[in-house]
Amino acid sequence: MRWIFAPSKKYLLGIAVAMICCIFIFGFMLGNKYGEAIPVLNQRMVPIYKVDRDDQKISITLDGTWGANYTEELLDIFAEQGITITFFFAGYWLEKYPELVKKIAAAGHEIGNHTYTHPHCNSLSRDELIKELETTSDLIEELIGQRPTMFRPPYGEYNNQVLTICNQLGYQVIQWSIDSLDWREPGVDFIFNRIITKARPGDIILMHNNAPDTPEVLRRLIPALQKKGFEIVPLSEMVFKTDYYIEAHSGLQVSKSKRGAK
Repeated sequence: MRWIFAPSKKYLLGIAVAMICCIFIFGFMLGNKYGEAIPVLNQRMVPIYKVDRDDQKISITLDGTWGANYTEELLDIFAEQGITITFFFAGYWLEKYPELVKKIAAAGHEIGNHTYTHPHCNSLSRDELIKELETTSDLIEELIGQRPTMFRPPYGEYNNQVLTICNQLGYQVIQWSIDSLDWREPGVDFIFNRIITKARPGDIILMHNNAPDTPEVLRRLIPALQKKGFEIVPLSEMVFKTDYYIEAHSGLQVSKSKRGAK
């Protein structure tokens, strides 16, 4: 007599569930250089919007893509106030203002990657995105002798592919928790009040180097933030480099050691 094994639906379902669990666990065990999990299945990835800080650190960031009319003035303001910040530049901006890039770095400011052509990253193929990122990082390294480790996607646009590729290339992807809206040119008072009323420890403030109101806002904003007890630092002094996770619902970067202490 020949026996024929016909697996039941429950048996097949059990095998499927076991395989999914193995894939899920393997993905988390594999991880990446920053200690985060590699995405599996449909897990949503998010960049860093804000940092969970116990101190009073806060970061001002300036994006540069369309000009440099006010950049020298901004550098003077930062020097007068004794602070350094993080800039994110597009590659074509770097090529247009190479001496200014060197001056920014010489003043102690950080320079991050903002792609080469400022495209919508979600519409790019893997190879196209890698080219955008690496071409710009090559330019930055050529100009200042240091390769960037932080990336801000144009328009704040990202998806799992963008974040996965950035992770593989060694970039931390940085968004913002406070949009100054200086690019809309709503006026100095509007921008100043918007930031100073929202500012909390660990916030990342988005501004632009060629927005006309930005210099006057920063003349008022920097001492006002300091008066409230904030320490304005570049992103590298505020974000965690290893052993962290990012809350999927908020983009808050949290130290794993802090989580373990709770």
